[in-house]
Amino acid sequence: MLNTDSFLVGAFGPTLLLNLSQDLILEATQEAEVLFADDALKGSHFARFVTAEMETFVVCITEVQHRGTAWTRLVKLQSSDQTPLHCEITARAVHHEGQDMLLLHVLDLETLEQHAAEMEAAKIYNGGLIEWQRAQSFFADLERENQLILNAAGEGIYGVNADGRTTFVNRAAQEMLGWTSQDLLGQDIHAKIHHHHLSGEKYPSHECPIYQSFRYEQVNRIENEVFWRKDGKPIRVEYVSTPIYDGSQLVGAVVIFRDITERWENEQKLRAAMDEVAALRDQLEEENAYLQEAINIERAHHDIIGRSDAIQGIIKKIELVGPTDANVLIRGESGVGKSLVALAVHDESHRKRRPIIHLKPGAVSPEKIESELFGQVRGAFAGALKDRPGKLELAHGGTLFIHEVADIPVELQGHLLDALQNREVVRLGDDRTRSLDLRVIASTSRDVDREVQAGRLRQDLMLHLGVFPIPYPPLRDRPEDIPILATHLLHVACKRLGRKVPVVTEGVMRKLQEYHWPGNVRELANVIERGAIVSQTDKLQIEIRSQITRGSLPTSTVLTEADVELMRRANIIACMKEANGRVSGEGGAAALLGIKPTTLYSRLKKLGLTESDW
Repeated sequence: MLNTDSFLVGAFGPTLLLNLSQDLILEATQEAEVLFADDALKGSHFARFVTAEMETFVVCITEVQHRGTAWTRLVKLQSSDQTPLHCEITARAVHHEGQDMLLLHVLDLETLEQHAAEMEAAKIYNGGLIEWQRAQSFFADLERENQLILNAAGEGIYGVNADGRTTFVNRAAQEMLGWTSQDLLGQDIHAKIHHHHLSGEKYPSHECPIYQSFRYEQVNRIENEVFWRKDGKPIRVEYVSTPIYDGSQLVGAVVIFRDITERWENEQKLRAAMDEVAALRDQLEEENAYLQEAINIERAHHDIIGRSDAIQGIIKKIELVGPTDANVLIRGESGVGKSLVALAVHDESHRKRRPIIHLKPGAVSPEKIESELFGQVRGAFAGALKDRPGKLELAHGGTLFIHEVADIPVELQGHLLDALQNREVVRLGDDRTRSLDLRVIASTSRDVDREVQAGRLRQDLMLHLGVFPIPYPPLRDRPEDIPILATHLLHVACKRLGRKVPVVTEGVMRKLQEYHWPGNVRELANVIERGAIVSQTDKLQIEIRSQITRGSLPTSTVLTEADVELMRRANIIACMKEANGRVSGEGGAAALLGIKPTTLYSRLKKLGLTESDW
């Protein structure tokens, strides 16, 4: 057994002798036993007093092995009861009888800081009384010399000494705060009138700009804070806090403040009025855009056209449900003309003086759809630079048309249902509710029952929206409508292109009626417009996509560069229509054309095409 107790002779404070190879405490001072809360340190392992960051202690040991000594505050220790210790470790390598040992001196920094604070307090106490009396005398002289000026001032004025105790308060300050000078003199002024923020959050004195004036010799100008009256009511103030010197000695600060409550309230009213004006402007801009969209739709299609019993049945349903406020669900394949039905229902209602607001979830990125629906306030999320109403709010007093309702993320469908049932909406980032008075028309090209079963549609939402369902059959089921539709669409296309209307031969019409039209009326319109472009005679020439290969043209057709440009333009418009305005992704226009989305964006820009063109 090694005799090691001599290593601790004369040791001051917590000291340990460790056997490095065995992680064993060979000797320990009484102070170390107190620090680590363990009176049986000798013979135990030191590692149990090191927290999970053992690698830091290993680094320290390595330094000792290379240099002979080391010093660190990075090793985190704990007592035997797992109380964290904030320590400074000084380590020294020692050798005895051929064994490597480590002499550790552990300094408790919390105890050290406590001793330093006690010494500083004693110093302050010994000299503070004299300085305080000196400051009191200075402020008393100052108040006596300037009493008339202080009391005549319209602003509130008070002085504090270096301890934050009030030394004088003028008449205006007493009137504004409701405190008398007897209430405040000699008191901690911060604890009296400046103790909390308006939000209710505690206002620590060390954060107070007034205290910083006499502690850090700063002149602080604050434009909007609150002082608390004696009756517990806050007043908004702006103030200047200036340090005061007796000769070269900093003795306190003087505070000059004024009540800005009325001015602040007027500014808030003005700001609210300006925000309301801005919101109305944004709303009018949005409504104008939707009115333009409705005009474009009406210009392109004018009316629901067809002789079939199915179309006549749809018209009767529109006449029945239009004058009511019942929600309508239009079901039908993509391209049949569901938007026309929605517009017709709106035009038959008492809400027709207001615009029909269109929501196209599939054309909005998933992260923006919530803002698109419910609106936002400035700062609600990254990129929310201004207040903006959502589609629900814009449709107030009118009609909201939801294109392809199944494209709304299922996690938002419940929120939408709540807004519709409660007839109120809350913008993102806001806590204010706004009332809603609107009618909802929704459309879908999907099998609703299948979507509900798959969990992509909420059944309760569909029940709410589907009060009055209107099924719209595909074009292939009503070939008798094709002649009148084709004639109408041909006149519309030629008017837009500035072309003479060609003759539709019986052969062409038969060809149109025999085709199954998977893209429905939208595809028919594209074929007709393409035919109006390529026709070089007074007779209509058509190309049905399924009957030609991509990029091929009839061998008998010779086109000018202008014709090719018109055809390219029309083809892009047709693709954008078929893709419901989507450029990228599966089913997007770029995929239909077999080109990259960036290439399509460039062509759209070059041709000057915008959303209004499709």
